[in-house]
Amino acid sequence: MELRVGDRFSDEIGEWEVVGRPQTSAGENAHVRARLVVQPAVTETRLWGAHEHINLKRATAEEALRPFFPNASQICFH
Repeated sequence: MELRVGDRFSDEIGEWEVVGRPQTSAGENAHVRARLVVQPAVTETRLWGAHEHINLKRATAEEALRPFFPNASQICFH
């Protein structure tokens, strides 16, 4: 599983954004901390099989930094 901070995925509740580095346990399961996009105060730890396929939207560099630097659009990327 190739999740990165800033990636987004959807389920029956809504759209989620990955806010923590994914971690695997014994190569079998992947754990990731995610927040609900419409309610940033709502966070969950999500769990998938490490080889399970999920549909996601890949974050740009600016989108990935937004949770940590709200004014990331002012940072120059080279």
